[in-house]
Amino acid sequence: MQKKISSAQYGELAGLFGLQFLALGIWMVPLSAVLASHGLASITPYAFATSAIATLISPLIFGAMADHHVSPVKVLRWLSVASAVAMLAVGWSIQSRWPAPIVLLWIQIYALCAAPAPSISTTVVLSCLGHSRKQFGPIRASGTFGWMVGCWLVSIMQADFSVKAQCIGAAGWLVVAAYTFLLPSVAPPASVNRVTWKQRFGWDALVLFKNPDHRVVLMATVLFSIPMAAFYPYSPRHLQHLGFEHVSAWMTFGQIMEITGLFALSGLLVEWRLKWIFLFALGVSVPRFLLCATDSKAGLLGGILLHGLCYALFFVTGQIYLDERVDPSWRGRAQALMSLMNNGIGNLAGYLGTGWWFNACLGPQGMRWSLFWGVLAAFSAVVAIYFLGSYRGVGTGGRAHAHADTLPTQETAS
Repeated sequence: MQKKISSAQYGELAGLFGLQFLALGIWMVPLSAVLASHGLASITPYAFATSAIATLISPLIFGAMADHHVSPVKVLRWLSVASAVAMLAVGWSIQSRWPAPIVLLWIQIYALCAAPAPSISTTVVLSCLGHSRKQFGPIRASGTFGWMVGCWLVSIMQADFSVKAQCIGAAGWLVVAAYTFLLPSVAPPASVNRVTWKQRFGWDALVLFKNPDHRVVLMATVLFSIPMAAFYPYSPRHLQHLGFEHVSAWMTFGQIMEITGLFALSGLLVEWRLKWIFLFALGVSVPRFLLCATDSKAGLLGGILLHGLCYALFFVTGQIYLDERVDPSWRGRAQALMSLMNNGIGNLAGYLGTGWWFNACLGPQGMRWSLFWGVLAAFSAVVAIYFLGSYRGVGTGGRAHAHADTLPTQETAS
Protein backbone atom coordinates (compact mmCIF):
# COMPACT_ATOMS: atom_id res chain seq x y z
CA MET A 1 0.00 0.00 0.00
CA GLN A 2 1.43 3.35 -1.06
CA LYS A 3 1.83 6.20 1.35
CA LYS A 4 -0.14 9.39 0.83
CA ILE A 5 1.79 12.64 0.90
CA SER A 6 0.26 16.11 1.13
CA SER A 7 1.29 19.03 -1.04
CA ALA A 8 2.78 20.70 2.06
CA GLN A 9 4.98 17.68 2.78
CA TYR A 10 5.94 17.54 -0.88
CA GLY A 11 7.03 21.17 -0.67
CA GLU A 12 9.02 20.51 2.51
CA LEU A 13 10.98 17.71 0.85
CA ALA A 14 11.65 19.85 -2.23
CA GLY A 15 12.84 22.63 0.06
CA LEU A 16 15.33 20.26 1.68
CA PHE A 17 17.02 19.50 -1.63
CA GLY A 18 16.91 23.15 -2.67
CA LEU A 19 18.61 24.42 0.49
CA GLN A 20 21.16 21.63 0.64
CA PHE A 21 22.31 22.01 -2.96
CA LEU A 22 22.38 25.78 -2.53
CA ALA A 23 25.01 25.29 0.18
CA LEU A 24 26.89 22.74 -1.94
CA GLY A 25 26.93 25.08 -4.94
CA ILE A 26 28.20 28.01 -2.86
CA TRP A 27 31.11 25.81 -1.83
CA MET A 28 32.03 24.16 -5.12
CA VAL A 29 31.76 26.88 -7.74
CA PRO A 30 33.90 29.72 -6.26
CA LEU A 31 36.44 27.48 -4.50
CA SER A 32 39.15 27.58 -7.18
CA ALA A 33 38.85 31.35 -7.60
CA VAL A 34 39.04 31.94 -3.83
CA LEU A 35 42.14 29.75 -3.51
CA ALA A 36 43.84 31.45 -6.45
CA SER A 37 43.11 34.95 -5.13
CA HIS A 38 44.83 34.05 -1.85
CA GLY A 39 47.94 32.53 -3.36
CA LEU A 40 46.80 28.91 -3.01
CA ALA A 41 46.26 28.00 -6.66
CA SER A 42 48.80 25.18 -6.37
CA ILE A 43 46.53 23.15 -4.10
CA THR A 44 43.42 23.54 -6.28
CA PRO A 45 43.55 20.00 -7.80
CA TYR A 46 44.02 18.48 -4.36
CA ALA A 47 41.22 20.61 -2.91
CA PHE A 48 38.77 19.21 -5.44
CA ALA A 49 40.11 15.69 -4.96
CA THR A 50 39.15 15.85 -1.27
CA SER A 51 35.50 15.45 -2.23
CA ALA A 52 36.21 12.18 -4.06
CA ILE A 53 38.37 10.93 -1.17
CA ALA A 54 35.65 11.84 1.33
CA THR A 55 33.03 10.04 -0.75
CA LEU A 56 35.13 6.88 -0.53
CA ILE A 57 34.96 7.03 3.27
CA SER A 58 32.17 8.86 5.04
CA PRO A 59 28.88 8.20 3.16
CA LEU A 60 28.92 4.47 3.96
CA ILE A 61 29.65 5.14 7.64
CA PHE A 62 26.85 7.67 8.06
CA GLY A 63 24.53 5.65 5.84
CA ALA A 64 25.05 2.70 8.16
CA MET A 65 24.34 4.97 11.14
CA ALA A 66 21.05 6.00 9.57
CA ASP A 67 20.16 2.36 8.90
CA HIS A 68 21.02 1.00 12.36
CA HIS A 69 21.07 3.63 15.07
CA VAL A 70 19.68 7.10 14.43
CA SER A 71 16.96 8.72 12.34
CA PRO A 72 18.46 9.90 9.04
CA VAL A 73 16.90 13.31 9.73
CA LYS A 74 19.05 13.66 12.86
CA VAL A 75 22.13 12.41 11.03
CA LEU A 76 21.56 15.05 8.35
CA ARG A 77 21.14 17.73 11.04
CA TRP A 78 24.46 16.88 12.69
CA LEU A 79 26.24 16.70 9.34
CA SER A 80 24.88 20.13 8.36
CA VAL A 81 26.12 21.73 11.58
CA ALA A 82 29.51 20.06 11.20
CA SER A 83 29.72 21.21 7.57
CA ALA A 84 28.97 24.79 8.61
CA VAL A 85 31.70 24.77 11.26
CA ALA A 86 34.24 23.19 8.90
CA MET A 87 33.39 25.64 6.12
CA LEU A 88 33.96 28.58 8.45
CA ALA A 89 37.28 27.03 9.48
CA VAL A 90 38.28 26.80 5.81
CA GLY A 91 37.47 30.46 5.27
CA TRP A 92 39.30 31.50 8.46
CA SER A 93 42.41 29.48 7.55
CA ILE A 94 42.52 30.99 4.05
CA GLN A 95 41.98 34.54 5.28
CA SER A 96 44.60 34.10 8.01
CA ARG A 97 47.17 32.92 5.45
CA TRP A 98 47.72 29.62 7.22
CA PRO A 99 50.10 27.14 5.54
CA ALA A 100 48.63 25.37 2.52
CA PRO A 101 48.67 21.90 4.17
CA ILE A 102 46.55 23.23 7.05
CA VAL A 103 44.07 24.81 4.64
CA LEU A 104 43.91 21.55 2.71
CA LEU A 105 43.35 19.63 5.94
CA TRP A 106 40.34 21.80 6.78
CA ILE A 107 39.00 21.37 3.25
CA GLN A 108 39.28 17.61 3.69
CA ILE A 109 37.43 17.80 7.03
CA TYR A 110 34.68 19.81 5.37
CA ALA A 111 34.45 17.26 2.56
CA LEU A 112 34.12 14.41 5.06
CA CYS A 113 31.22 16.23 6.73
CA ALA A 114 29.42 17.28 3.55
CA ALA A 115 29.92 14.19 1.38
CA PRO A 116 27.27 11.99 3.08
CA ALA A 117 24.60 14.71 3.10
CA PRO A 118 23.16 14.19 -0.43
CA SER A 119 22.72 10.43 0.03
CA ILE A 120 21.22 10.90 3.51
CA SER A 121 18.74 13.51 2.24
CA THR A 122 17.87 11.20 -0.65
CA THR A 123 17.13 8.47 1.89
CA VAL A 124 14.91 10.85 3.87
CA VAL A 125 12.98 12.01 0.81
CA LEU A 126 12.48 8.56 -0.72
CA SER A 127 11.32 7.11 2.60
CA CYS A 128 8.57 9.76 2.76
CA LEU A 129 7.28 9.48 -0.80
CA GLY A 130 4.26 7.44 -1.74
CA HIS A 131 5.24 7.02 -5.39
CA SER A 132 8.95 7.63 -5.93
CA ARG A 133 8.82 7.11 -9.69
CA LYS A 134 6.29 9.90 -10.14
CA GLN A 135 7.31 12.25 -7.34
CA PHE A 136 11.09 12.11 -6.94
CA GLY A 137 12.14 13.77 -10.21
CA PRO A 138 10.50 17.17 -9.59
CA ILE A 139 11.71 17.16 -5.97
CA ARG A 140 15.27 16.48 -7.09
CA ALA A 141 14.96 19.29 -9.66
CA SER A 142 14.65 21.72 -6.75
CA GLY A 143 18.19 20.71 -5.80
CA THR A 144 19.53 21.74 -9.21
CA PHE A 145 17.66 25.03 -8.95
CA GLY A 146 19.09 25.55 -5.46
CA TRP A 147 22.61 25.00 -6.84
CA MET A 148 22.00 27.72 -9.45
CA VAL A 149 20.61 30.11 -6.84
CA GLY A 150 23.69 29.54 -4.69
CA CYS A 151 25.94 30.50 -7.62
CA TRP A 152 23.89 33.62 -8.31
CA LEU A 153 24.00 34.55 -4.62
CA VAL A 154 27.80 34.38 -4.55
CA SER A 155 28.02 36.72 -7.55
CA ILE A 156 25.38 39.12 -6.25
CA MET A 157 27.28 39.48 -2.98
CA GLN A 158 30.56 39.87 -4.87
CA ALA A 159 32.08 36.88 -3.13
CA ASP A 160 33.49 35.06 -6.19
CA PHE A 161 37.08 35.69 -5.04
CA SER A 162 36.53 36.23 -1.33
CA VAL A 163 36.22 34.03 1.76
CA LYS A 164 32.81 35.64 2.12
CA ALA A 165 31.74 32.72 -0.06
CA GLN A 166 32.64 30.31 2.74
CA CYS A 167 30.75 32.45 5.26
CA ILE A 168 27.66 32.46 3.04
CA GLY A 169 27.96 28.70 2.54
CA ALA A 170 28.29 28.10 6.29
CA ALA A 171 25.12 30.13 6.85
CA GLY A 172 23.44 27.97 4.21
CA TRP A 173 24.39 24.78 6.05
CA LEU A 174 23.02 26.18 9.32
CA VAL A 175 19.75 26.92 7.54
CA VAL A 176 19.67 23.29 6.37
CA ALA A 177 20.24 22.13 9.97
CA ALA A 178 17.39 24.31 11.22
CA TYR A 179 15.17 23.16 8.35
CA THR A 180 15.48 19.52 9.41
CA PHE A 181 13.27 20.30 12.41
CA LEU A 182 10.41 20.85 9.93
CA LEU A 183 10.87 17.46 8.29
CA PRO A 184 8.79 14.42 9.20
CA SER A 185 10.50 12.04 11.59
CA VAL A 186 12.03 9.01 9.90
CA ALA A 187 12.92 6.23 12.31
CA PRO A 188 15.77 3.84 11.49
CA PRO A 189 14.55 0.33 10.67
CA ALA A 190 14.17 -1.85 13.75
CA SER A 191 16.95 -4.38 14.17
CA VAL A 192 17.00 -7.33 16.52
CA ASN A 193 20.53 -8.39 15.65
CA ARG A 194 23.75 -7.19 17.19
CA VAL A 195 25.46 -4.67 14.92
CA THR A 196 28.98 -5.71 13.91
CA TRP A 197 31.86 -3.34 13.21
CA LYS A 198 31.58 -4.25 9.54
CA GLN A 199 27.99 -3.01 9.63
CA ARG A 200 28.90 0.11 11.61
CA PHE A 201 31.32 1.16 8.87
CA GLY A 202 28.84 0.28 6.12
CA TRP A 203 31.10 -2.31 4.52
CA ASP A 204 28.30 -4.84 4.53
CA ALA A 205 26.71 -2.76 1.73
CA LEU A 206 29.19 -4.42 -0.63
CA VAL A 207 26.95 -7.51 -0.49
CA LEU A 208 24.74 -5.66 -2.99
CA PHE A 209 27.30 -6.56 -5.64
CA LYS A 210 26.19 -10.19 -5.34
CA ASN A 211 22.94 -9.28 -7.09
CA PRO A 212 23.68 -9.27 -10.86
CA ASP A 213 21.50 -6.25 -11.66
CA HIS A 214 22.75 -4.23 -8.70
CA ARG A 215 26.29 -5.01 -9.82
CA VAL A 216 25.60 -3.87 -13.37
CA VAL A 217 23.97 -0.61 -12.27
CA LEU A 218 26.77 0.19 -9.82
CA MET A 219 29.53 -0.67 -12.29
CA ALA A 220 27.82 1.29 -15.06
CA THR A 221 27.64 4.22 -12.64
CA VAL A 222 31.41 4.13 -12.17
CA LEU A 223 32.11 3.77 -15.89
CA PHE A 224 29.63 6.45 -16.99
CA SER A 225 31.01 8.87 -14.40
CA ILE A 226 34.42 8.79 -16.09
CA PRO A 227 33.51 10.63 -19.34
CA MET A 228 30.91 12.75 -17.56
CA ALA A 229 33.63 14.04 -15.21
CA ALA A 230 35.10 16.02 -18.14
CA PHE A 231 32.16 18.45 -18.07
CA TYR A 232 33.25 21.03 -15.50
CA PRO A 233 37.03 20.96 -16.06
CA TYR A 234 37.03 21.14 -19.88
CA SER A 235 33.73 22.45 -21.25
CA PRO A 236 34.51 25.97 -19.95
CA ARG A 237 37.93 25.86 -21.61
CA HIS A 238 36.36 24.78 -24.89
CA LEU A 239 33.83 27.61 -24.61
CA GLN A 240 36.67 30.08 -24.13
CA HIS A 241 38.52 28.56 -27.09
CA LEU A 242 35.47 29.19 -29.30
CA GLY A 243 35.21 32.81 -28.16
CA PHE A 244 32.41 32.67 -25.62
CA GLU A 245 32.29 35.22 -22.81
CA HIS A 246 30.48 34.80 -19.47
CA VAL A 247 31.37 31.11 -19.55
CA SER A 248 29.69 30.31 -16.22
CA ALA A 249 26.36 31.55 -17.56
CA TRP A 250 26.65 29.39 -20.67
CA MET A 251 27.48 26.38 -18.50
CA THR A 252 24.11 26.70 -16.74
CA PHE A 253 22.51 25.46 -19.97
CA GLY A 254 23.33 21.99 -18.71
CA GLN A 255 21.58 22.64 -15.41
CA ILE A 256 18.53 24.06 -17.15
CA MET A 257 18.24 20.90 -19.20
CA GLU A 258 18.86 18.84 -16.06
CA ILE A 259 15.81 20.44 -14.44
CA THR A 260 13.78 19.73 -17.59
CA GLY A 261 14.92 16.12 -17.54
CA LEU A 262 14.05 15.70 -13.87
CA PHE A 263 10.51 16.92 -14.44
CA ALA A 264 10.19 14.64 -17.48
CA LEU A 265 11.51 11.74 -15.42
CA SER A 266 8.33 11.54 -13.35
CA GLY A 267 6.38 10.72 -16.51
CA LEU A 268 9.00 8.41 -17.98
CA LEU A 269 9.22 6.37 -14.78
CA VAL A 270 5.50 5.67 -14.98
CA GLU A 271 5.49 4.70 -18.66
CA TRP A 272 8.91 3.07 -19.14
CA ARG A 273 10.85 0.34 -17.41
CA LEU A 274 13.93 1.52 -15.55
CA LYS A 275 16.09 -0.45 -17.97
CA TRP A 276 15.04 1.65 -20.95
CA ILE A 277 15.53 4.93 -19.09
CA PHE A 278 19.07 3.88 -18.17
CA LEU A 279 19.75 2.91 -21.78
CA PHE A 280 18.22 6.11 -23.12
CA ALA A 281 20.51 8.19 -20.92
CA LEU A 282 23.56 6.17 -21.94
CA GLY A 283 22.55 6.33 -25.60
CA VAL A 284 22.02 10.11 -25.56
CA SER A 285 25.50 10.54 -24.09
CA VAL A 286 27.01 9.44 -27.41
CA PRO A 287 25.59 12.31 -29.51
CA ARG A 288 26.16 14.54 -26.49
CA PHE A 289 29.94 14.08 -26.87
CA LEU A 290 29.82 13.91 -30.67
CA LEU A 291 28.21 17.36 -30.75
CA CYS A 292 31.10 18.70 -28.71
CA ALA A 293 33.48 16.94 -31.08
CA THR A 294 32.24 19.12 -33.97
CA ASP A 295 34.31 21.91 -32.37
CA SER A 296 31.63 24.47 -33.21
CA LYS A 297 29.69 26.89 -31.06
CA ALA A 298 26.31 25.32 -31.81
CA GLY A 299 27.66 21.81 -31.34
CA LEU A 300 29.28 22.57 -28.01
CA LEU A 301 26.15 24.26 -26.66
CA GLY A 302 24.10 21.28 -27.83
CA GLY A 303 26.45 18.94 -26.01
CA ILE A 304 26.19 21.01 -22.83
CA LEU A 305 22.40 20.89 -23.04
CA LEU A 306 22.38 17.10 -23.46
CA HIS A 307 24.79 16.71 -20.54
CA GLY A 308 22.09 17.80 -18.10
CA LEU A 309 19.61 15.38 -19.63
CA CYS A 310 22.06 12.45 -19.45
CA TYR A 311 22.95 13.23 -15.85
CA ALA A 312 19.36 13.50 -14.66
CA LEU A 313 18.05 10.42 -16.41
CA PHE A 314 20.91 8.11 -15.44
CA PHE A 315 22.05 9.04 -11.95
CA VAL A 316 18.68 10.00 -10.48
CA THR A 317 17.10 6.89 -12.01
CA GLY A 318 19.86 4.94 -10.26
CA GLN A 319 18.80 6.37 -6.90
CA ILE A 320 15.17 5.42 -7.57
CA TYR A 321 16.26 1.95 -8.73
CA LEU A 322 17.96 1.30 -5.38
CA ASP A 323 15.01 2.67 -3.45
CA GLU A 324 12.70 0.19 -5.18
CA ARG A 325 14.97 -2.83 -5.41
CA VAL A 326 16.66 -2.72 -1.99
CA ASP A 327 14.98 -3.55 1.31
CA PRO A 328 14.12 -0.43 3.39
CA SER A 329 16.57 -1.49 6.11
CA TRP A 330 19.39 -1.05 3.58
CA ARG A 331 18.33 2.25 2.00
CA GLY A 332 20.88 4.46 3.74
CA ARG A 333 23.82 2.21 2.89
CA ALA A 334 22.56 1.59 -0.65
CA GLN A 335 22.31 5.30 -1.45
CA ALA A 336 25.71 5.85 0.17
CA LEU A 337 27.20 3.09 -1.97
CA MET A 338 25.74 4.73 -5.08
CA SER A 339 27.33 8.02 -4.01
CA LEU A 340 30.66 6.25 -3.47
CA MET A 341 30.56 4.69 -6.94
CA ASN A 342 29.58 7.98 -8.65
CA ASN A 343 31.16 10.83 -6.71
CA GLY A 344 34.00 8.78 -5.26
CA ILE A 345 35.46 6.10 -7.51
CA GLY A 346 33.87 7.29 -10.76
CA ASN A 347 34.72 10.96 -10.40
CA LEU A 348 38.23 10.29 -9.11
CA ALA A 349 38.94 8.02 -12.07
CA GLY A 350 37.21 10.52 -14.36
CA TYR A 351 39.17 13.57 -13.21
CA LEU A 352 42.47 11.72 -13.43
CA GLY A 353 41.65 9.84 -16.63
CA THR A 354 40.18 12.73 -18.62
CA GLY A 355 42.97 14.96 -17.32
CA TRP A 356 45.53 12.55 -18.76
CA TRP A 357 43.56 12.32 -22.01
CA PHE A 358 43.30 16.11 -22.27
CA ASN A 359 47.08 16.45 -22.03
CA ALA A 360 47.50 13.68 -24.59
CA CYS A 361 45.30 15.62 -27.04
CA LEU A 362 47.43 18.75 -26.79
CA GLY A 363 49.45 18.97 -29.98
CA PRO A 364 51.78 21.42 -31.70
CA GLN A 365 48.79 23.06 -33.38
CA GLY A 366 46.83 23.36 -30.15
CA MET A 367 44.10 21.32 -28.53
CA ARG A 368 42.51 18.62 -30.69
CA TRP A 369 38.99 19.00 -29.34
CA SER A 370 37.40 16.68 -31.89
CA LEU A 371 39.68 13.84 -30.83
CA PHE A 372 39.19 14.58 -27.13
CA TRP A 373 35.38 14.51 -27.20
CA GLY A 374 35.22 11.81 -29.87
CA VAL A 375 37.01 9.25 -27.71
CA LEU A 376 34.71 10.09 -24.78
CA ALA A 377 31.75 9.43 -27.12
CA ALA A 378 33.22 6.02 -27.98
CA PHE A 379 33.78 5.28 -24.28
CA SER A 380 30.12 6.14 -23.55
CA ALA A 381 29.00 3.82 -26.35
CA VAL A 382 30.98 0.98 -24.78
CA VAL A 383 29.28 1.61 -21.43
CA ALA A 384 25.87 1.51 -23.13
CA ILE A 385 26.73 -1.79 -24.83
CA TYR A 386 27.94 -3.24 -21.52
CA PHE A 387 24.69 -2.25 -19.79
CA LEU A 388 22.50 -3.57 -22.61
CA GLY A 389 24.27 -6.93 -22.60
CA SER A 390 24.49 -7.35 -18.82
CA TYR A 391 21.37 -5.91 -17.19
CA ARG A 392 18.51 -8.39 -16.97
CA GLY A 393 15.92 -6.54 -14.90
CA VAL A 394 12.86 -7.92 -13.17
CA GLY A 395 10.01 -8.54 -15.54
CA THR A 396 6.39 -9.22 -14.77
CA GLY A 397 6.87 -12.92 -15.24
CA GLY A 398 8.46 -13.65 -11.92
CA ARG A 399 11.70 -13.44 -10.04
CA ALA A 400 14.76 -12.45 -12.03
CA HIS A 401 17.35 -14.17 -9.87
CA ALA A 402 17.07 -17.53 -8.21
CA HIS A 403 19.13 -16.38 -5.25
CA ALA A 404 17.45 -12.98 -4.83
CA ASP A 405 15.83 -13.94 -1.53
CA THR A 406 19.28 -14.21 0.06
CA LEU A 407 20.07 -10.55 -0.69
CA PRO A 408 18.69 -7.24 0.69
CA THR A 409 16.47 -6.90 -2.34
CA GLN A 410 12.85 -6.16 -3.14
CA GLU A 411 11.47 -7.34 -6.47
CA THR A 412 9.72 -4.87 -8.76
CA ALA A 413 9.35 -4.51 -12.51
CA SER A 414 12.37 -2.62 -13.77
